[in-house]
Amino acid sequence: MTRKSKAGLEDIARAAGVSKMTVSRVLRGTPGFSEDTRARVMAEVDRLGYLPNRLAAAFGPAGSSTLVGVCVPRFTSSLFGSLIESINATLARLGYQTMIGSHDQLPEEEEVWLKGIASWRPAGVLLAGRRHTKATLDLLRDMTVPVVEIWDLTTQPIDISVGFSHYDNGYEMGRYIAGQGRRKIGYVGALATRDTMGRTREKGFRAGLAEAGLTLAATELLQDRPSFYAGYYGTETILSRNPTLDCLYYHDDEMAIGGLAYLAAMGIDAPGDIGVAGWGGMEAAAILPRRLTTTVVPTTRLGKESAEALVHRLNGDPVADVTVIPTRLVPGGTV
Repeated sequence: MTRKSKAGLEDIARAAGVSKMTVSRVLRGTPGFSEDTRARVMAEVDRLGYLPNRLAAAFGPAGSSTLVGVCVPRFTSSLFGSLIESINATLARLGYQTMIGSHDQLPEEEEVWLKGIASWRPAGVLLAGRRHTKATLDLLRDMTVPVVEIWDLTTQPIDISVGFSHYDNGYEMGRYIAGQGRRKIGYVGALATRDTMGRTREKGFRAGLAEAGLTLAATELLQDRPSFYAGYYGTETILSRNPTLDCLYYHDDEMAIGGLAYLAAMGIDAPGDIGVAGWGGMEAAAILPRRLTTTVVPTTRLGKESAEALVHRLNGDPVADVTVIPTRLVPGGTV
């Protein structure tokens, strides 16, 4: 048979001498056939130029969708990369496929994404965050599919919530830093014009300091997205205006590590001259000369439990409406 782009499963099965079901199982990567069979099928797939029908593959034999939409704030963060990886692996194990998007901390962008995937009739959606436009809420009601709000815990979810309290993370760090004897404390954040989860942590941080009788001495909110470089120049800016600060709390670990780089370049010792704390428990924070003081978020567990909660709902199994994923403050050696 000559190579053709419209070859189907029947063509592959006939050429490989196997059933159409076997070809389907080989292409899906499911077990139950020999390595020789797999090799024969894949050889014919390559020879015939088979292109899978993605739309057909998204639906089971009964017409039920196997697609799950997942929308996170951004792809560039290692935390969200780890979260997506865990969700994707869990859903794949349970027979589902992911359609991934990002909303850049803008509910309007989430709305645009949701409208785009709604026509694919997803089996369910996982949304990182609890701030949604009215149009998004209306569309979710019309779709009548399981909705799991992840990452930012809410006790009044649309359907299911799996996450943790950003406010509590900030509050706990504020209490910890105050307990270490720091008194002139600053905050370096990002995305200044947006209502981000980082701002929620900042509010909690202020409350933790207030309980210890302290106020935030200085704040530097950048227009940029969180990054190593944003942390570097954010530290330069806040210290140029407030040189007597004795501790800095950052939007996340990337920014804190950027801040540490600036301090090192200026010959300022952390924690001797100034304390530094981040958030997230990013991998790079664990391999610094002194381990970064931070809050560790178990992204793998969060991704797994949120994906499993959605599938439980789809299967009609009991599932908690709200699941708290515990985070952990790691004292490190930088405060």
